[in-house]
Amino acid sequence: MDIPVIEPGVIPPDHVAPDALQGIRRQQTNPKRWDGAGWTEFAEVLRSAGIEVVEQPSLRGTFATDAGGTAYGMPHGVVIARSAVQVADLLRAAQAHRVPVTARGGGLTTEGESVAFGGVLLDMTGMSRVLAIDREGLTVRTEAGIFWHSLAEVLRRQNLDYLSAPLNLTSSVGGTLGVGGIDVNSARLGCSADQAISLQVVTPTGEIVECSDTQNPELFQRVILGYGQFGVITEATLKVRPYTPLRLHYFYYTSLRTAIEDLQLLDRNDASDYSGILTMMDKVVNLLVAFDSDAREAAFMTAWRARLRGHGEAAVALRMAAYYALHPWRLGEALFLYERRRKLFPEFRRAEYTRGGVMFDRTVVFSRAVWKFWGGRQMVIPDLAASEEKFVEAVLRGNAVCRKYFRHYTLYCVGIKLREDHRAHYELSCVPPDARERAYGCEFEPMIGDQVIARDRLQSFKNEIYDIGVELGTSYYRFGGMMKGYVRRVFGDALVDKHLAHKRRADPAMILNRDVIF
Repeated sequence: MDIPVIEPGVIPPDHVAPDALQGIRRQQTNPKRWDGAGWTEFAEVLRSAGIEVVEQPSLRGTFATDAGGTAYGMPHGVVIARSAVQVADLLRAAQAHRVPVTARGGGLTTEGESVAFGGVLLDMTGMSRVLAIDREGLTVRTEAGIFWHSLAEVLRRQNLDYLSAPLNLTSSVGGTLGVGGIDVNSARLGCSADQAISLQVVTPTGEIVECSDTQNPELFQRVILGYGQFGVITEATLKVRPYTPLRLHYFYYTSLRTAIEDLQLLDRNDASDYSGILTMMDKVVNLLVAFDSDAREAAFMTAWRARLRGHGEAAVALRMAAYYALHPWRLGEALFLYERRRKLFPEFRRAEYTRGGVMFDRTVVFSRAVWKFWGGRQMVIPDLAASEEKFVEAVLRGNAVCRKYFRHYTLYCVGIKLREDHRAHYELSCVPPDARERAYGCEFEPMIGDQVIARDRLQSFKNEIYDIGVELGTSYYRFGGMMKGYVRRVFGDALVDKHLAHKRRADPAMILNRDVIF
C-alpha cells in the first residue's frame, strides 16, 4: 500500500473530524473535558476552609453519568454540600481559580446536564433537612437537596402535602425548581417551580441571597427555571396544602388525537383536579382523571363524563382483540401490551396505598413504581413543550418519529397552568414563547429496558423530535446538555445573547453549570 507523502507544514485531512463525513449531519456530543489548570490550588483552598474534597477515582466514578446513561464525564473532585456557607466558599474559590462547578441533585437529567466534564461536582443531597412547617400559613421551608418523596414523608406527618411535583419524586427540590417540574395536577396548580415563594440562593460569585417576587426579584426570576445558570438554590419556601387522597378514573382511547382533545377540554374547563395522558405506543392511550374531593368528582360526573369519548378497559380490550384477530402478524405486539399491563396495573393498585379506586399515597407510586417501570441503563426522553393550539400536531408528529425508531415506547402528556407574569420569569425556558394561559408538554420515551442502543441512533431519534420543535416554534422541557444547540434555533440569537449577557455579568468566570445552556 502506498503511504502518502505529507509536505512539511501541511496539515493532513482528519478523517474522523466533525466535517469529514460530507452530507452526514453531525450529532451533538459531550463537551470537551476541562484540562484541570489550577485544580490543585483550588482543592487546597477548599480543604483549608474545612471542605472535604473527594478525589478517589472509585468514588468520583459514581457520578460519571446521569439517569440518561448516554453522557459520561468524570469530575476532578466531588464535594457534598453541607451548608450555604460552604457552597459560597466553594463558588468564590471556583471564580478565583476558574474551576468549573456542576451542581447535582437527584441526577435525573438525561442529556448530561448534571454530569461534570472535569472540575468539581457539587452534590447537593447533603442538604436535605426540612427546616420549618407553617401549618396555618400552608408553607414549608426546606433545604434544596432533599428529594420530593422525603419531603412528602415529613409533610404527611402533619397531614400536609406538596402541591405540584415532578412525576418522579426521586428528583431534588432545588433541581426541580431550576427546570420546572410537571405533575398530573399542573394544569390546575402550575409547575413545581410556581410553588416557590422564596429561595435562598448562592450566586456564582459566592453571595448568599434571599430572593422572592418582592425581594431581589430579578435574581428570583433568573433562578426559577434558570437551568442552574444564575445560582445554586440552597433553601426554598414552598406552598403546601392539606393532604387528600386521590379518587381515580381511567378512560381508554384508540385515537391519540381524540384523547388529547378530551384532555384539553377538561383542562380548559377546570373539570378535574388531576389530568394526564400515558400511552403504550399509540395502541393503548390512557387518560387519567382524578379528584381531591367527592364534590369535585360529582360535578365532573354530572357535567363532563358523558362528553368524554374514552371507554372503559373492557371495551378497549374487546376492540384490541378484534384488531389483533385481523392482524395476526402483530400478535407479538399484543403479547407485549398484555405483559406490560399484567405487571404494571397491580403496582398502581397495591393494597398498601390504593383501595376502591382511591390512592392514599401517590408518593409511593410516583417515586418507586415509575422508576421501576420506566428506568433502565439508558433512558432518553426528548420532549416538546407547546402552546395549546400546537400541541396536537406536535404530539402526533413526535409519535410518528417514535414509531419509526422503536417498536415499544410511551408518551406522557400533561397541561401546565402558567403564571400571569410568566414571560418575566420564564423568558428563556421550557415555557413556549407563544403560550398564554396554559402550555402543554409531551415526553417521548422509548422502552429500552436492558438493551444497549448505539448513542448515535438515540441521538438521531432525539434530533428528529427536537427538529419538530424548531419547525413548530415550540420549546422543550429538557433543554441543555447534549441538545443545547437547539436552544438558539428555537429562541433565536437575540434572546439567547440577552441571557448570555446576564450570565456573564452574574458569573464572570463562567464556571457554574457552564456546559448546560451556553
